Amino acid sequence: MVLDRRKFLIGAGLTGLALNSSFLFANSGSTPDSSPITRNIPGTEEAIPAIGMGTWITFNVGGDPALIEQRTQVLKTFFDQGGTLVDGSPMYGTASDVVGEALDRLGARDRLFAATKIWTSDESATRQEAERSGRRWGVEQFDLLQVHNLRGWQGHLETLKAMKAEGQVRYIGITTSHGRRHREFAQIMEREPIDFVQLTYNVLDREAEDRLLPLAQERGIAVIVNRPFQGGSLFGRYQSEPLPDWAGDAGVSNWAEFFLKYIISHPAVTCAIPATTSVEHMKENMGALYGALPGAQQRQKMADYVRSL
Repeated sequence: MVLDRRKFLIGAGLTGLALNSSFLFANSGSTPDSSPITRNIPGTEEAIPAIGMGTWITFNVGGDPALIEQRTQVLKTFFDQGGTLVDGSPMYGTASDVVGEALDRLGARDRLFAATKIWTSDESATRQEAERSGRRWGVEQFDLLQVHNLRGWQGHLETLKAMKAEGQVRYIGITTSHGRRHREFAQIMEREPIDFVQLTYNVLDREAEDRLLPLAQERGIAVIVNRPFQGGSLFGRYQSEPLPDWAGDAGVSNWAEFFLKYIISHPAVTCAIPATTSVEHMKENMGALYGALPGAQQRQKMADYVRSL
């Protein structure tokens, strides 16, 4: 039986709350003796693991020492299981500070692909926001800076292009979530020299398959997927249901792997960024980084199966 993963935080901006991590989950296991699934960043020879980590809500715990230590263990598990890309934003309250503290405790910045966002309506403050985030994370340079939900994207993107040319950031991009502003998002992808996009995509929210994912392939843009579990609601909806009897053929042993492998098996997807406060849930998530991936026919069966439940 798949146990409850849906004790997640309610409402953005809440601090000092955590998911109940006292349960042990079936099939969490340890890292398999195989190579992690990686994806090349288009136009480069750089490969990154196909499962990353988000920090929205989950790392926004204020200055609570016990919660910071617990999140440090979540981040340690992520690195130990082969992850590198951690995604954040100034919008996420104290999450950037907690990530920075956890990185200090782990001494793990050399294992990090650091990705954050520019989130300010002041289009002249791009560099200042990046510098503030760098101090909070304790990094001299971000691997990826993204304009958060297209907020002030025209001015910020111009500055980000200059920063990349100056060697102050390696990659630049834009983000959206919850299926918002896809038409404008596609127009930016078509005409701007960006390296990454971040968007919402999961086994139920599949609008990105129509235009954005094919366009990313066409333009050679890496894709980071947010909300892979619909903020946890996919577990609430399907956790009591059995996996299909052919799940093992698709490389799936639990629902977390089912949801994540559906996403990262799409040829346009570079990395998915689930968020969790639980070490055991992190192990489940990172299980999707190993083993077989579903093929095109299996992906269709997966989508059909969840619609049938």
